[in-house]
Amino acid sequence: MNLPDYSPAPDGVDPSRIPSRKLPGGARIPGIGLGTFGSDHVTGEQVAAAVIGAASVGYRHFDCASVYSNEHLVGEALQKIVSGGVPRSELWINSKVWNDQHAPTRVAAACRKSLKDLRLDYLDLYFVHWPFPNFHPPGCTVESRSKDSRPYIHAKFMETWGAMEKLVEEGLVRHIGTSNMTIPKLKLLLGDARVKPAVNEMELHPHFQQPELYDFVVKNGIAPIGYSPIGSPGRPERDRTPDDTVDIEDPLIIGIARKRDLHPAALCVKWGAQHGQIPIPFSVTRRNYLANIQAVASEPLSADEMKAISRIDKNCRLIKGQVFLWKDNQNWEDLWDLDGTITT
Repeated sequence: MNLPDYSPAPDGVDPSRIPSRKLPGGARIPGIGLGTFGSDHVTGEQVAAAVIGAASVGYRHFDCASVYSNEHLVGEALQKIVSGGVPRSELWINSKVWNDQHAPTRVAAACRKSLKDLRLDYLDLYFVHWPFPNFHPPGCTVESRSKDSRPYIHAKFMETWGAMEKLVEEGLVRHIGTSNMTIPKLKLLLGDARVKPAVNEMELHPHFQQPELYDFVVKNGIAPIGYSPIGSPGRPERDRTPDDTVDIEDPLIIGIARKRDLHPAALCVKWGAQHGQIPIPFSVTRRNYLANIQAVASEPLSADEMKAISRIDKNCRLIKGQVFLWKDNQNWEDLWDLDGTITT
């Protein structure tokens, strides 16, 4: 693949100006990252080029996953960045074990495959991508179901988590985390884990602020990473429903963005970082990923602006996860334990 070389851009942001979050053990994770999930309409080559471009304007945090099917290309980009003068120690690289690799005997192999593809000796953070082992193929429709689908079974999840803990002990990963978890599931995990999750990755944007889960995560010393921070305009068709709202079309977001000479999308990213989560917006367009990191480094929103944005929460989940349901006649809400108990 013919990727551009890395070199710092004159209009970029000094990485030292980006806020960071302290994790258990003292490591600091950069307060904005670049997502690398290109949905079903962006090529791996475009994503890899964007990784180099984002690094050139100041990004040092990249959120990857095996299921995105582009880690081998992102690995070439990371090699270019390090060869261009950015020490590996200044990069923060995430990856995730996919749902069909939850068996304890498969977790280490999946991690080593990601390390090989990403051309790394270690990962800064490794997630269990979803708490369900239910698999779906890339590009599937909303009706897709795995024949082996099952609900969350805590004993099974702890077998997976035990294999994750061994990755830390072996030095393959520095931290482990959860993704798409709920409070009742996290309570069980926190009670049984030897190595507690350092991070929980969760959907967070102005129209879906998840205050109860967010507060629970923070109170338990877990850093929240927010995916879909601008409302995921490029999400797959299977995740779209007629009731979805659009954050960047909200009159309040548009008004504050105009006042601050920001694009509404960049304002959403800025709000997320200032609110306390670590947003991981995705874009392969230089104008967009540059605007996002510049917004995070710019003058903070006022207390009144932050309070106003807190009031436009519409509880609108966009990544509903229907393909992970495990029996007939279920609703996507069954995945999210809305009544405080784990659905079986």
